[in-house]
Amino acid sequence: MKDLAGRVAVVTGAASGIGRGLVERCAANGMRVVAADVEEGALADTEWACRDAGGEAVAVVTDVSDSASVEALAERAWEAFGQADLVCANAGVWQGGIMWERSVEDWEWVLGVNLWGVVHTVRSFVPRMLEQGIDGHVVVTSSMAGLLCSPFSGPYQTSKFAAFGLAESLAHDLAATGAPIGVSVLCPGAVRTQIGTSDRNRPDELGHPQAEDTAFVDDALREITATGLEPPEVADKVLAAVQADEFLVLTHDIGHRVTRHTDDLLTGSLPRMADFT
Repeated sequence: MKDLAGRVAVVTGAASGIGRGLVERCAANGMRVVAADVEEGALADTEWACRDAGGEAVAVVTDVSDSASVEALAERAWEAFGQADLVCANAGVWQGGIMWERSVEDWEWVLGVNLWGVVHTVRSFVPRMLEQGIDGHVVVTSSMAGLLCSPFSGPYQTSKFAAFGLAESLAHDLAATGAPIGVSVLCPGAVRTQIGTSDRNRPDELGHPQAEDTAFVDDALREITATGLEPPEVADKVLAAVQADEFLVLTHDIGHRVTRHTDDLLTGSLPRMADFT
């Protein structure tokens, strides 16, 4: 999808972080934008920032873990602009801590947003994009933690490995059926986002864990992200990959770590822990 101007982008998780960066960069490239997020106040700020910069944007409060909410998002996108050309399944949340001490609710929340959110987005948008009969692109936000593992991040890493696999499978399905839709998977390292405080958007009915094993890893994540890349830099990499039809989008040079991880696996060993800094 080489030409972006005049096309329509849909971005979930658009209220902050990488999502907001994508909205800003899409608008700067002449795209019309549908911005979606569960955080209503921050989403409104994203919408108005886009409009103030001369872009055309529509904000839709969306819970990506709910299929009906994502379907309503798709309907609103077509109602507003009559199409969707670039769909960024970007919404994500974080839950750290020791895996076996995480509650069912912890797992439901993380997998609901990070995995089912992508599933719902694909199911609601890709059929409509195919009906358009023109070129398009889907971007799935995974993580460096979707390629490599470290301790105390089980729910998050499980969701991100699954999102990576979903993106790769989607790309093969689209290619095998001759669809004019490309796929990219974004695997960012440290980026200056609010992922370390994503508990702010956790539904009250799921409770809010305050265990010691979650607190220290949350603090570590916030330290790492505080010195990370700026979201617009990441958005620029994503749009460049979309225009070049590249599948894997990395923000950091991690080739040697991925190679080491694979080498360890091929010897039957547990891969060495990843360093996400």
